Amino acid sequence: MSDSSFVRTQMLPPEVPPLTERGLVRWMRENLFSSVLNTVLTLAGLAFVIYAVAATLPWFLNGVWNAKDIKECREIVLANAGPEATGACWALIRERWHQFLFGFYPADLYWRPVLALGLLLVSLAPLLYYSMRRANLILVGTVSVLTLIALALLAPGAALLVLFAGLFAALTAVAWYAPQKLVWLTLAFPLLAFALLWGGSVWGPIGVAAGFGILALVYSLTKSFLGVVVATGAGVVAAAVWWLMVQTSVTTALHGAIPLGIQAVNSDQFGGFLLAFVIGVTAIGASLPIGILLALGRRSDMMLIKTLCVGFIEFVRGVPLITVLFVATLLLGYFLPPQSNFDLILRVIILVTFFSAAYLAEVIRGGLAALPKGQYEAADALGLDYWQAQRLIIMPQALKVSIPGIVSSFIGLFKDTTLVAFVGLMDPLKGVTTIVRADVAWKGIYWEPYIFVGAIFFAVCFGMSRYSMYLERKLKTDHR
Repeated sequence: MSDSSFVRTQMLPPEVPPLTERGLVRWMRENLFSSVLNTVLTLAGLAFVIYAVAATLPWFLNGVWNAKDIKECREIVLANAGPEATGACWALIRERWHQFLFGFYPADLYWRPVLALGLLLVSLAPLLYYSMRRANLILVGTVSVLTLIALALLAPGAALLVLFAGLFAALTAVAWYAPQKLVWLTLAFPLLAFALLWGGSVWGPIGVAAGFGILALVYSLTKSFLGVVVATGAGVVAAAVWWLMVQTSVTTALHGAIPLGIQAVNSDQFGGFLLAFVIGVTAIGASLPIGILLALGRRSDMMLIKTLCVGFIEFVRGVPLITVLFVATLLLGYFLPPQSNFDLILRVIILVTFFSAAYLAEVIRGGLAALPKGQYEAADALGLDYWQAQRLIIMPQALKVSIPGIVSSFIGLFKDTTLVAFVGLMDPLKGVTTIVRADVAWKGIYWEPYIFVGAIFFAVCFGMSRYSMYLERKLKTDHR
């Protein structure tokens, strides 16, 4: 009997998958209609979205951007859309945008917060994209162009505009040729921002910078025989003596001899998103290193340090933020020397920073606890001391694990800046909005200012969350 089997000599060409197993249809079947319950929820959600869009879309489309008061807005909506129509009065935002952004900051000095914001974004470049030349160039170049356009619209003067154009051109060149050098701008930015926003004598920020120089000098001279911790403490004490007892007399004498400075602006003129960014950015930048030290202190083997850190963390985490703000406003003055004038915004920044640092300490402690014991043993095997091990091995891994929690704390902190309205500061959500809506010309408007403020908050918080996702993907090297 002959063998009639046949073996194919060529592979069959691949067939196109069925329609239900590819593309949008497959995604919908797997994610929206995978079960009866999922199908019901999808249809109910779709019905709600259609209803919400149908109810709100005409209100947005009938919006009025050019009017002097709410009465004129309503007359325009009535004339364009009929007697039963409703429409948003976005003319309020057009007329009062400067108060939502700058509060009661002097109008002729708007260029100073805009310049400070531009320098802030440039100073973030080496932190977000360290040594990445192309990313630094794109970020710094884009920020420079947008900042110069905003400054040109604010018309600070031809001479200042040329000066700022040269400054941002130089920063863009540094971002291209030596992006790591932008770290010097990052270190100097807090003092530059203070000098720009509050103004006054330039010798004040220089005196503060001199205090940090004294701290670094004392630390470098005493580190070899006192150790890292004691040398740091000695530097902090020396800097505190300079700031509290010596700086004022020295800077006053220097200003009397060489009066250099710009127009001063009082803290009660700050408001809107300018105030939110000042408090939020400062507290975010200062709370992270403090939170790291608190987390290390809580895990320390030294009983005194561990007890102090645990007590501070648990006490702060057990107190509402609004209570901390009231302490900054009402009670802190009783602990200061008589006739001392401690700025309210500075008080709020200090206590909000400590409040955020307590929460960050627990987030970072979770990251430290997630590391396997072998990482600590590897650091010991390499002969590293405690601080070298933390800086080179332990802390980079712990911070990578803690990124979602850290960014979540930052987002919550930025949104919580609106609570400063309860202590008399003009935040964008309640402080400025209440003042604007109290105007007779705009009395009766409700949703428009809250939508505008909410959109800006969403843009900032969404940007932070997207960057954290990018950073997680970039640092996720364990399964590559």
